[in-house]
Amino acid sequence: SIPPSRRGQGLSRVMVEAMVKLAADHGFGNLIAPVRPNQMHRYPLTPVERYARWTNDDGAPFDAWMRVHWRLGAEIVKPCPRSMRIEGSVQQWQDWTGMRFPETGDYIVPGALAPVRIEREADRGIYVEPNVWMRHRIGD
Repeated sequence: SIPPSRRGQGLSRVMVEAMVKLAADHGFGNLIAPVRPNQMHRYPLTPVERYARWTNDDGAPFDAWMRVHWRLGAEIVKPCPRSMRIEGSVQQWQDWTGMRFPETGDYIVPGALAPVRIEREADRGIYVEPNVWMRHRIGD
C-alpha cells in the first residue's frame, strides 16, 4: 500500500511497470497480477464477477487499481471470488474491526470487499476476499 502522503504521484504506475520489467528480465511471457480492487469496499454486496465488468464512460475499468493495470496494457483474465480466506474467533474479529457482532449473520466491515460471516454458535468469523486476475503480456 502506498502511504497517503505519497498518493497521487504516479507511484502505482511505477510499481506495476517495475513488476512488468522484472518479469520481462526473467524471460516470462506474461505477468499475472492478482489485483485487489481497491474501490470494491464501497460495494461489498456486489459479486466480484459483476464488479470487474464495470467501466467508466471511456471504457476503462471502473476500479482505480484495475485501471492502472489496464492502462499499462493488462487485460482481465478472470475474477476470483475466493482469493483469500481469513478465519478467526468472534472475539478476534471484534478486536480486529472495532465492531461488535451480537448475533450470527453477515456483516459489512469498513474496508472489506465482501461481508464477514459471523457464526456465534461456532465462535467463528470468516472473511473470503475476492480479487481479479489480470494479465500483462510481455514482449507483445
